[in-house]
Amino acid sequence: MSLAVERAAEILRETCGPRVRESFPMAPLTTFRIGGRAAIYLEPEDDDDLAAVGRAVGETGVPVSVLGKGSNVLVPDDGFPGLVLRLGRGYRWAAHVGDRLRAGGAMPLPALSGVALRHALTGLEFGIAIPASLGGAVRMNAGAHGREMADALETIEVYRLTELARVELAVADAGFGYRRSALPADGLVVGATALLVPGDPATIRAAMEDARDWRRRTQPLAEPNCGSVFTNPPGDHAARLIDAAGLKGLQVGGARVSEKHANFIVAGPGATARDVVELIEQIRARVLDASGIELQPEVRLLAVRDDG
Repeated sequence: MSLAVERAAEILRETCGPRVRESFPMAPLTTFRIGGRAAIYLEPEDDDDLAAVGRAVGETGVPVSVLGKGSNVLVPDDGFPGLVLRLGRGYRWAAHVGDRLRAGGAMPLPALSGVALRHALTGLEFGIAIPASLGGAVRMNAGAHGREMADALETIEVYRLTELARVELAVADAGFGYRRSALPADGLVVGATALLVPGDPATIRAAMEDARDWRRRTQPLAEPNCGSVFTNPPGDHAARLIDAAGLKGLQVGGARVSEKHANFIVAGPGATARDVVELIEQIRARVLDASGIELQPEVRLLAVRDDG
């Protein structure tokens, strides 16, 4: 363990005590169920904890990464050499005022969709089939069935680690695009407010059941995976391109292109993160050769950024 990591852990323990964990296994926290350990792991429970994180990162320069529900992420086999954060129970809550739902960043998106149903509000039905936290879904502008987070949100609350402060952004200022946002790199999405529309509960419930059924029918839910591996190119679908290139069932080590959905990679026994990365590169190369289209990964590698 580096001196910077040791000092960062020391600073964090002054506020967070034994909740600061070292050499923490990450695989059980991801839907891929593979990958190494985090040098430091912490589940912040409030903004005071995040202020301690900001001080530790500011003083030591240790890299920091944020984990939501563990979907859409791949942890390298040798782990992450810095601090991994996963918002704790203090950020898992929801409140209803009129047509608005405000919730903490750790709130599971399917659960928030259920809260909307209980209050007869429509606009979040698509979230019932997205296995993400609200914070992660906002950060990547997650979507399904023709809707995305940007369509439902009104404001976003971000904790800036460099400023040691929480700021609120209007949805128009978040830089949302297809499966992306321009939220501050040093910011954790600690909350958001959705502006919804009153609707018929039976209609809302039916739409949710349709989304659940579609997911069961089309996705390899019984096998470890990260969700969609590639974003859809304009006017087409990554799954169609992968299937057309004859890549269903293509395997590297323990990682395999799903026969059920071509834009899913499943992790079989003995699979490693390296297997997944190599398989992703093979898919990209062969789809490019077959169609002239270069697929862009949607899955995020939990790694230290080269651009600082």
